Formats: sequence, C-alpha cells, structure tokens
Amino acid sequence: MSSTFPDISLSTDRLVLRPFDEDDMASLREMMNDELIVAWTSVPHPYTDDDALAWVTRIAPAERTSGRGIVFAVSEFLTQRLVGILHLQHTDWRILAAEISYATAPWARGEGYASEAVLAAARWLFDSQKFERLELRTAADNAASQQVAQKTGFISEGVLRNAWIARSRTEDGGWTDIRTDLLVWSLLPEDLEGVVTDDWH
Repeated sequence: MSSTFPDISLSTDRLVLRPFDEDDMASLREMMNDELIVAWTSVPHPYTDDDALAWVTRIAPAERTSGRGIVFAVSEFLTQRLVGILHLQHTDWRILAAEISYATAPWARGEGYASEAVLAAARWLFDSQKFERLELRTAADNAASQQVAQKTGFISEGVLRNAWIARSRTEDGGWTDIRTDLLVWSLLPEDLEGVVTDDWH
C-alpha cells in the first residue's frame, strides 16, 4: 500500500478541498492573523507574506510528499473564496490513522463549513483510503472546535492534561502563552453512519 496520499481535490455541495496555490496567499495571511486563530493554534504571529509563501510553496506540499499527511485549502465552490484550512497530519500508515485539524476564516464562521469539510475529508479517508481511525485534539476552552467534533460524529476519549499552549490577549494588546488541556476525540468508520448532513446551520 502507498504511504502517501494522492494529489487530489474533494468537493461537497458548497466547498472544494484542494491544494493551496499562490493565489491563496493574501487570503491566507489575512486569515492567519485573525485573533481566534492566533489564540488556538501555533501559527507564527504576526503571520507575514513570507510565512504564507513558505506554507503554500513548501510546507503544505511537503506534508503530502513526505507521507506525513495532506493539507487542503478549503474554498467556496461558487466564489472561490478561501474558507479555511483542513490538515490531516501525524499519519500512521501501519495502523491507518491520522489526526485532523482545521481553521476557518472569520468571514466564513457560523455557516457549518468546518463540519462540511471535516466530514468530506473523513469520508474520503475511510472510503477511498481505507483508514480506520481519525483523531482530533481540541483545546479545553475552544468551544467552536468541540462543536465541530460533536456535529461530525467524533467521540470524546479523554483529556491530555497541560498538553497545549494557547495564546491569550494581554491588557496592553499583546499576547501571552497559557498552558491548557487538550481534549482527544476520535472518529471510526462506523461513527459516520449516524451523522445527519441535511442541515449544517
């Protein structure tokens, strides 16, 4: 069996999950400087043009070619606007498991886009790639990410105590690191059977 994912795009009713290209760089930079993404992820801050260029041309493609995972740019089917990122990472080709993470642009939140993208990736991973487990880790206070997990059928497995560093705004407008717990979630192929997709909102 191959130990790299194919270079593909996935489609849903509203979204296209595809490789990043250089036309995404301005939207990516803007998105990655959003307060919530800075708070809950480990992206460089401030996120610069150079960071966007490195991600699009080098870091994201290398995830796939190295066998570590695959990165999708998530865009609106109708407008082509960049909705977010979906990243399958830490892939274990022996046990056929991977970890999923995602980020959504501020303008696209509240539309169910993250859930739609996660479900599309999960179905592809289980059906086409024959994977047996998808894992998700969410910071303890990141309610929006946990909502996506619940909506898409993930089962909460436990807590990794003190396992993440989030960022919090300081009084002077800067950022400070804060330690937090991570919740571990998993999705198995049979968990998708009960997921209702007719109403994402």
